[in-house]
Amino acid sequence: MFFNIASFFSGAGGLDTGFHNAGFEIIWANEFDKKITPTLRHNFPQTIIDDRNLFDVSPSDVPDDIVGIVGGPPCQSWSVAGVGKGLGDTRGQVFLEYIQMIKDKKPLFFLAENVAGMLSSRHKESLDFIIKEFGKLGYYFTYKLLNVKDYGVPQDRKRVIFVGYDKRLGKKFTFPDPVAASKRKVLRDAIWDLKDSAMPALPKNKTNGDKLVVKNHEYMTGSFSTIFMSRNRVRAWDEPSFTIQAGGRHAPIHPQAPKMIKIETNKQEFVRGKEHLYRRVSVREAARIQTFPDSFEFIYTDVVDGYKMIGNAVPVKFAEVIARQIKRDIDEYIASSAQID
Repeated sequence: MFFNIASFFSGAGGLDTGFHNAGFEIIWANEFDKKITPTLRHNFPQTIIDDRNLFDVSPSDVPDDIVGIVGGPPCQSWSVAGVGKGLGDTRGQVFLEYIQMIKDKKPLFFLAENVAGMLSSRHKESLDFIIKEFGKLGYYFTYKLLNVKDYGVPQDRKRVIFVGYDKRLGKKFTFPDPVAASKRKVLRDAIWDLKDSAMPALPKNKTNGDKLVVKNHEYMTGSFSTIFMSRNRVRAWDEPSFTIQAGGRHAPIHPQAPKMIKIETNKQEFVRGKEHLYRRVSVREAARIQTFPDSFEFIYTDVVDGYKMIGNAVPVKFAEVIARQIKRDIDEYIASSAQID
């Protein structure tokens, strides 16, 4: 049995795909970035896509027949790597709009995902305010910092997950246990079969389009910044990937290359004679590391937009693990309600 949910800040649909795999139907989704919505529409043809700014969306625009609201409000305002303005930034303030939408629609559950930087000391006041606002909704509320590598994703990536349960469910959400260390996924599990078929992007890092043998299996070319070269950017085949970031310039180096060599503080270099091995992971490889299925196609003209969509997404397998726990709790609630009736 599928349960209807609404998705906000949907991006390319990583969170949505995970929830769909777990038994939820995304009947309505909101994504404002016009470079992303073609990908969302292509992969979710049955979903109503609202591409307006959330500030322009009324609760009456969102279907009533939903059991849940999920979303990943913009993370740039909370990211350690970003400006880090928290609620002092417009992108941070949409988090409050998200909370208001939950208050108006009163779903059986809600979930919000954000970056680990949200828990940094510089954002304590803002975080305390958000937790207080979530608390006012009248839900059993919990949150936790998780690393996706503990949940079937071949990547080091820490994210904060907020989950609220309507009190009708009679309990708080319990976060799933991590997988055993011996069962964690590594780069070899994710992208080994793609190692010989990647294509460099066209000049100005435009897509190869229909010339690609494997969809989206192309990588950004060009120089590497001083910041990029300040530390090792290579993980070996038997390790999880570095975090997939929202941009091509800082995409991890493919594991075919040997690890970089430290020359001095904040300066590394490629192994001499092996420079040809140091390419960025491709858009498709980044998608695999984020556990998107190969059937999921990313629509773009500039390769950098492919990396951006993928880097901003919630890893599919991670979302699915969380969603399956929520689904079990809702199934249990419905079964117990039926017995009472």
